[in-house]
Amino acid sequence: MFNYSFYSFNDTFKSGNEHSGLREFESSFSIFHGYASIVVCIFGVCTNVFNITILTRRDMRTPTNIILSWLAVADIMTMLPYIPFAIHFYCPNSPPFIAPEKYSYKWILYMLFVINSAATTHTISNWLGVSLSFFRFLQMRSTSRGPLAKERRITQVKIVTVIIFLTSCVILVPNYLTNEIESHPGPRNTTIYRVKSNETDGLVVINFVIYAVVAKVVPCLFMIVFSGSLVYTVSYKNRHRRKRLAAAGKKSKRDTRQTTTTRMLLVVIVLFLLTELPQGIMILVSASIPHFYDNVYSLLGDFMDFIALLNTAINFVLYCIMSQQFRYRFIQMYLRRKRPHQVLEDTGNTSERLYLKKSLGKISGTY
Repeated sequence: MFNYSFYSFNDTFKSGNEHSGLREFESSFSIFHGYASIVVCIFGVCTNVFNITILTRRDMRTPTNIILSWLAVADIMTMLPYIPFAIHFYCPNSPPFIAPEKYSYKWILYMLFVINSAATTHTISNWLGVSLSFFRFLQMRSTSRGPLAKERRITQVKIVTVIIFLTSCVILVPNYLTNEIESHPGPRNTTIYRVKSNETDGLVVINFVIYAVVAKVVPCLFMIVFSGSLVYTVSYKNRHRRKRLAAAGKKSKRDTRQTTTTRMLLVVIVLFLLTELPQGIMILVSASIPHFYDNVYSLLGDFMDFIALLNTAINFVLYCIMSQQFRYRFIQMYLRRKRPHQVLEDTGNTSERLYLKKSLGKISGTY
């Protein structure tokens, strides 16, 4: 669903005469896809609530953390509707000719809602990730410091966030209108419903391409540019800092940590690109090569959906690993344990220690 696989649901209405390796993989993965997705979604919803409550604290109020808070909101909006969807259609995963009651009009209407909402929230998450890397890059290059500069950046972040939410909804309106519900005769004098979308219709193909470009490919390209520039800026500053300290006969205790942070950022970027960019490319290929969608993309739909869910649920773990400040606040708020007082930087340019970059979504590195 998250990968815009709206033409059919797991190809349940196909004849099933194909026995390729991908079809066997799809059949095997779909057995536990629902149960694993439910666990991931419940974990992700709970941990994203932790993210929001921690990142919106007064002492955690920074431009980066504001974006991360709304990123958590978008992730919750992605995962929460998927839980009843996965329970109904995947637990167990029964085809229409065996369990036609699963494919009633009301449940297919809910499926359509999940398809549209997931496409929207995933688009929002990806562009929030772009804004995250963009504002972090501007902050690293900026010489403006102090509370006034910080408040100005916070205002800019809020405006951009509102624009992203509204624009993502407006851009996908044509997609909402192309999907409709159709009925089929089922076993035992029942009626089976499904989401219909004409693959050969010009408007549908255009919407398919728009989603691939706007929600996948373009955000990935922006991420590459801004994150690459950010890595270069961090490396450049580290080199010059080491030279100044070496000239003064001193050693930097932060060199190792900054080097490690840069490496983690590169790893996160690579993981994000491996998740999002192939999906965008496969969508474009599906729109240009006949039968590629049916024979390849749709068969990987459940797997790509699960990876997207996992990506929305893992942010809390990354924050805890990469940010000491976030760990302290979580321990104080939820484990009721006091940690030794530690002075944290708040210099306007370097206080946002929770920089993490994300795609389908949405993840970044921290200082």
